[in-house]
Amino acid sequence: MKFKRTLRIAWEGLTLNKVRSFLTTLGVIIGVASVIVMLAVSSGAEAAIADQINALGANLLIVGPMRGMPGASKTMVIDDALAIEEQVVGITGISAEQAPPAQDIKANGVSLEAISVIGTTADFPDVRDYAVADGRYFNAVEDDRKAKVAVLGAGIAKDLFGEFSPIGQTVTVGSTKLTIIGVMEEKGIVSDLDYDGRIYLPINLVFQKYITGMTLSSDRVKTIYVKVESQDKIDSVITQINVLLAERHDVDPAAPDFSVQTQQDIIATQEATTAAFRDLLAWVAGISLLVGGIGIMNIMLVSVTERTREIGLRQALGAKPQDVLMQFLLEAIILSLVGGLVGVILGVGGSYLFNALGTMQTRIVPLSIPLAFGAAAIVGIFFGYYPAAQAAKLEPIVALRHE
Repeated sequence: MKFKRTLRIAWEGLTLNKVRSFLTTLGVIIGVASVIVMLAVSSGAEAAIADQINALGANLLIVGPMRGMPGASKTMVIDDALAIEEQVVGITGISAEQAPPAQDIKANGVSLEAISVIGTTADFPDVRDYAVADGRYFNAVEDDRKAKVAVLGAGIAKDLFGEFSPIGQTVTVGSTKLTIIGVMEEKGIVSDLDYDGRIYLPINLVFQKYITGMTLSSDRVKTIYVKVESQDKIDSVITQINVLLAERHDVDPAAPDFSVQTQQDIIATQEATTAAFRDLLAWVAGISLLVGGIGIMNIMLVSVTERTREIGLRQALGAKPQDVLMQFLLEAIILSLVGGLVGVILGVGGSYLFNALGTMQTRIVPLSIPLAFGAAAIVGIFFGYYPAAQAAKLEPIVALRHE
């Protein structure tokens, strides 16, 4: 029997019961769509993390105490930042930061509790690519003199003053009144930190007990951000910082009490965290596809039983066992391929829809489309072969006697 005729017979067999054929393909449709959407969600999440981290600043190095090393948090001081700025070649600026305990703030008759107070040096906006939307940032002279000035995050400014400009107004941090000189542009949440929900003060000011309510070391800093001139100078700058700080801290360069990270290092760490999530999603989607394949096999076995007399009649008219095998195998493959095609359309469409609605950022992985469609074809062949083989084994006489 010619392949074209076998294909036509297989198609006719499926169209005799359109509703059952459609319901059979649902499992494959859901499985294929799930593979594409799940991978798009995972890829979108990784892209969002990368975008957020890159938004911290271009060509940025993050220098901080080595995690897990006892006493390391006490060794990073503001003089380290000044030494990096003066001695390291290939950088355009540095910004040291300290984060005292959260404070209650008051302004314009409004009180806010547990607000993050961040002490920074004057180069913070340039180093972190974080512009001032209204007013200005404090300068180095104001930092040195511990000037009682403050710059508000966009969210804090809106909570305290609504649509009115807060420039020149006062804000009480703890029990100290500060003059508001600027408002940062909206930045949102980056790496789980709400930049709009912060208040920025000169770093030398936050060391004062009357600001934080507790005595902080007068020179200890939490993080030093270093802005490198260009991407190709990052390795050189890292080497220089490692040598300089190892000497300043009097530690073995092979076991430093500090760490120097690039944005790519942080992105890689975050991607490792999302890898388990991506694998879980892939397993869920794979199980959906497996369930769809089992559904195809189940329906094909039922179909073989229902069409036993038809099989016997075809064999009596000259159809060979391999013709019967090919007919039912083609039916299973057609079901899986149609389901795969519809699943691809729904998966791609769903990914774009989620992204357009802003529900979540999705990024379609090109490889996921042929992967999902190919998996659907394999499912059809794998789960369709057994019912087709059972049909081919039927004896013509026995099949014709079947009621």
